[in-house]
Amino acid sequence: MSISLDDVQKKVLARFPGGQVSVRDMTGGGDHLEIVVVSELFEGVNRIGRHRMVYEALGSAVGAEIHAAKLVTRAPGEE
Repeated sequence: MSISLDDVQKKVLARFPGGQVSVRDMTGGGDHLEIVVVSELFEGVNRIGRHRMVYEALGSAVGAEIHAAKLVTRAPGEE
């Protein structure tokens, strides 16, 4: 069973209120996703820390319903 893209977006937005989140199914199977998050909460946080924050937001869905996730994390104004 896979999690819906909308549910993934809601989980991430709950952790990063006011942020911008986009979720894309990379393979069509619903379990390999690209998740892009832009949030002020990432300011001053390194890439590993940012990714940890997103994985924490996804909780148990990672590994169970999400097999792989390509994460892109930025603070506003970063390229």
